[in-house]
Amino acid sequence: MKFLLVFDFDHTIVDENSDTWIVKCAPEKKLPNGLRNSYRPGHWTEYMGRVFVYLGDNGVKEDEMRRTMTTIPFTAGMVDLLGFIGKKKELFDCIIVSDSNTVFIDWILKAADFHKVFDEVFTNPAAFTSTGYLTVQNFHAHHCEKCPKNLCKRKVLKEFLDKQLERGVSYTQIVYIGDGGNDLCPVIFLKKDDIAMPRQGYTLEKKISQLAQDLSPVECSVLAWSSAIDIMSYLKLLIKE
Repeated sequence: MKFLLVFDFDHTIVDENSDTWIVKCAPEKKLPNGLRNSYRPGHWTEYMGRVFVYLGDNGVKEDEMRRTMTTIPFTAGMVDLLGFIGKKKELFDCIIVSDSNTVFIDWILKAADFHKVFDEVFTNPAAFTSTGYLTVQNFHAHHCEKCPKNLCKRKVLKEFLDKQLERGVSYTQIVYIGDGGNDLCPVIFLKKDDIAMPRQGYTLEKKISQLAQDLSPVECSVLAWSSAIDIMSYLKLLIKE
C-alpha cells in the first residue's frame, strides 16, 4: 500500500508566489511599469526571464536572492505536514509539480530542511550564468490547449505514473494538493479512487465547483483545505493512524 502525494508549490507549500517574492530584491522593491506590463497570458516563464535580466542589470547577486527567497513564509500548518510526511516515507511518495523554478524551490526546501521529503521536483529549470544572471527555461513542450505553454501538469503526472509503473510501483491513491488554475488539468485526469485537495477560496476550488455546476464534475473525490493541518488529518485517516 503506497500513496502518491502531488504538491503544487506557490500558494500551496509556500503562502506566496515565489516568482513575485523575488521582486523584493529589485531597486525600491518594485519593477518598472514597462517590464510589469510586458507579461502575456500563458507566457509567464519568458516574463520571469526578463525580470531576472532586470535584477542582474541592477547588480542583484545570487546571495541576496537566496537570502530573500528563504524568508518566504510556509502556508499555515505546512511545516507540521511536511514533518509528518517525512516520518512516513515508507507509505508516501511525494512530488512537486510547479510553475516556479528549480533554483527557488531548491533554496526554500533546503533552508527549511524539507528537500528529503520530496522524491522528485518537476518545475522550470533555472541556473546562474557565469556573469551571475539567473536564467529560466520552459519545463517542456506539450499539446494541451488548457495549459500555459511551458507546463502541462497532467502530462507531468501521467509520465511520472507511467515511469513508476515500469519500475513496478503503483499507488493505492493519488492525493493532489494545489490551488491554481493550472492544477485543474491534472485533477480532471484523476480517477475515482483519487482525491483532489484544492485550497479553500482559491482558483482551483472555484473551477472544480464550476465543473460540478456545469454537470461535468471531476471523477475523483474533492476535499478543500484552509490549513495544511486539514491535509494531515486526512492523511492520518488514510493510513488509519
